[in-house]
Amino acid sequence: MDRRDFLKTGATLTAAAATGGFWYTYDHGVFSTAKGEAFSAWEHWQTGNGQPTLPLVRAAILAASPHNTQPWRFELTDSSVALHMDRSRNVGNLDPYLREEYLGMGCALENLMLAASACGYSASAMTAHGSLTGPVPEQNLVPVATVLVKPDLREESHLYRAIPRRHTNRGPYDPLRPLPSDFLDALSQLPGTDSSVKIFLLTDSSRRDKVAGISSIANDTLYSDADVESASERWLRLQWKQVQQLRDGLTIDAFGLSSLTAAFLKTLPVPVLRPLVARGQKKGYKERMLSAPLMGFITVRDRYDVTQAINAGRVWQRAHLLATHHGIAARPSNESVELIDYERFKGRPGHAMDRLTAIIGDAAWQPTFAFLMGYPTLACTASPRREAEQMLIS
Repeated sequence: MDRRDFLKTGATLTAAAATGGFWYTYDHGVFSTAKGEAFSAWEHWQTGNGQPTLPLVRAAILAASPHNTQPWRFELTDSSVALHMDRSRNVGNLDPYLREEYLGMGCALENLMLAASACGYSASAMTAHGSLTGPVPEQNLVPVATVLVKPDLREESHLYRAIPRRHTNRGPYDPLRPLPSDFLDALSQLPGTDSSVKIFLLTDSSRRDKVAGISSIANDTLYSDADVESASERWLRLQWKQVQQLRDGLTIDAFGLSSLTAAFLKTLPVPVLRPLVARGQKKGYKERMLSAPLMGFITVRDRYDVTQAINAGRVWQRAHLLATHHGIAARPSNESVELIDYERFKGRPGHAMDRLTAIIGDAAWQPTFAFLMGYPTLACTASPRREAEQMLIS
């Protein structure tokens, strides 16, 4: 082969490698953050397609959901929306009483109620009752709430307008930029007249450091259990095709990484990527928590009461929407409260509850949801969502 043929062959191979590399990265979603059919629900969330109450469901499915399990199902008439929970869509021993799934259902209910007002309905909600530690229902689909609607004046709130912009930001926050006092006041008042829910806000470094320490220990304890680890991994979507097909779970783009790091991880094969993700989520977790100038707990009188779990979820959804409206990032940080369930489920002493109660300073209130808020240092993206029509009970 002479020099000219060698150069031609080299150019051809280089072009082929570049083309193959492009299609490889394209196929792995490197250039497609929050794009594709898996994310289309965020775009047409206000359309009804001739069904009067369908826009309420489109708003509801954009709510916060633990591990993005999306356990909701909906039954529609022209004057009502019934919410059901699919108990099969759970995270196993990480949430043995389905307490967090009921919180997620409360988030969906809150979005639905906000959308009802914006769509010209007055709405009233009747929620399920019972205990999360009582007999387990035989059926997977269980009723959570029924919302009755009737025509009224349209009332579009700032929380409603924040729905398509509300995303969980797991990146580090700006520790040197405190949150405004008027925002903190508004946040603390979100439970309104609901006497079963209260928010505790922690801004002092001493208590935040204690919570971060407890959460770090809880994280290690929970995920050292093989059953918890495998149930959690069930909801990891590490392949772009998986994201587009299943439209649920936690994606690489949701891990709070820089865009460059996320792009690099997407190019790795799953056997290499999975242990990296596991280590990355644990490494530096305490420091990432402490970057948030605000830690908070949503508490209830009885954390295993079904109605109170739903109401606590509604409060979290309002809190996250309020933060979004103010340009403030937010995320759950629930390891410490998940450890309470885990200790009870395993028949162990309730040390986690005791530690959190000491930090909150009021034994009358039981923590059921922990969160972080602060000004973001990294942008976050939408999570995949199944279409509203898929969620309807015919």
